[in-house]
Amino acid sequence: MRKSLAVFLSGVALAMAASPALAGEQVLEFKLVTKPIDFKITEVANIEGQTVASGKLFGVAVFKDGRMGVKEFVNSSDTLKGTGSFFGYSTYTFEEGSITARYTGSVKDGRSNGEYTILSGTGAYANATGTGTIESAPNPFKGVNLFNIKLVVRTPGT
Repeated sequence: MRKSLAVFLSGVALAMAASPALAGEQVLEFKLVTKPIDFKITEVANIEGQTVASGKLFGVAVFKDGRMGVKEFVNSSDTLKGTGSFFGYSTYTFEEGSITARYTGSVKDGRSNGEYTILSGTGAYANATGTGTIESAPNPFKGVNLFNIKLVVRTPGT
């Protein structure tokens, strides 16, 4: 009886290991340091302090446990004296796969806040959907931006 139970349980374990992955949700939280790579700021004529900016940026994501990732993205903003809106498209690349998302947000008094909509993914994040948040973090560095990022990633079964 014990032998047949062991064989049965081994078969169940094997069947579970061979079955398709189940849909899941994963929360990714990390710090993000970004730097403009090819970015242009244009002052609007006849409106003091009005600027339109767009271009490519690069970032490094750092998790609390030391894992890292990189971010390549394009951003566009429309601000009056530092207050206004921004949007863009990001691709985060981590060891286990990548996530591409669109984001929108606003900046006021030097603080940025926004939201992500996850559009797709690869690897462990294949066909991902989900949401996320962007929030400015205290930044002791010049020439770069620092953010707190939270992504809620939903992946379907494969």
